[in-house]
Amino acid sequence: MKYVTRTLWNLGMVLTLVAVLSYAGTAHGQAAALRGKVVVDGSSTVYPITEAAAAAFRDDYPNVNITVAISGTGGGFKRFSIGETDISDASRPIKGKEFTAAKENGIQFIELPVALDGLSVVINKENDWVDQLTVEQLMAIYLEDGTARSWKDLNPAWPDKPIKTYSPGTDSGTFDYFKEVVVPEGKSFRSDMSASEDDNVLVTGVAGDRYSIGYFGASYYFENKDKLKAVPIVNPDTGKAVMPEPENVIDGSYAPLSRPLFIYVNVKSLRRPEVRKFIEFYMAGAGEFATNVDYVATPDDLSVLAQKFLKQKLSGSTYVTKDMGKREGGLRDIYKQENLLDTK
Repeated sequence: MKYVTRTLWNLGMVLTLVAVLSYAGTAHGQAAALRGKVVVDGSSTVYPITEAAAAAFRDDYPNVNITVAISGTGGGFKRFSIGETDISDASRPIKGKEFTAAKENGIQFIELPVALDGLSVVINKENDWVDQLTVEQLMAIYLEDGTARSWKDLNPAWPDKPIKTYSPGTDSGTFDYFKEVVVPEGKSFRSDMSASEDDNVLVTGVAGDRYSIGYFGASYYFENKDKLKAVPIVNPDTGKAVMPEPENVIDGSYAPLSRPLFIYVNVKSLRRPEVRKFIEFYMAGAGEFATNVDYVATPDDLSVLAQKFLKQKLSGSTYVTKDMGKREGGLRDIYKQENLLDTK
């Protein structure tokens, strides 16, 4: 009897192993069978998140070719609005003229938040005089008619040395967002800034000049903390100087430079299996991909809403305002309505 029981147990184990191997073989076969191409372009700020998602996806689906380019948010939308890309990375919501261009070209899309970011103002490691800055001081530095062209102009105790300014290019969503919350209406940036759509160029510039200042997404700051220092920004409402740490981004105290990050997905592209599978994979792991590259995962309720938008092919109306940090819940209520666009 013991022999029969042992034999049956062994047979059960063999059958279980066969079933597991069969399932694994089927899953592997299905992954290998998925082929095609996914084209992504847009924000250099969102790039690290999307590239992390693409790298992980390639491990599971090696025959899907995913290309992730950096043309800036504006440059990405130019391509997206004429159907050249499947996905557009964006560090700000789509603008009215970009929305209109997409609509005129028959491009329907889904807007999905993938992370939160504390746009970081950075200085050289050897800068030992700046311990915080106000929005008014940023205006003095960056405006065409600003009053600060040397550090001494901001504080008599600071060096009488010209301030070298670095900024994302005009196609960058980071440029647009910084302009939205720092530059008063009717004013313009100074024309002698060193600008680039590639945040790594800005990192190199600030790291190489003791008297420089720049700004970009928090991921690039955290990745280069050995080369740069982030400047605490004074919250206009509380008067407290705050660093772009995750907890300060989530609760809205890092104001006014906290913001959401997005991907925009072409609904027509979503009909292709490789695009649909990649987006489902991306959104399922968005929080992990974001935190792995030093951004902040979206709150659970916003993640659930994004999953709903993807499943039901809804578009959302977003708003990013100068008083974002004033709202209870910080960035949690970024969507004020659903189903703005009928994209079904």
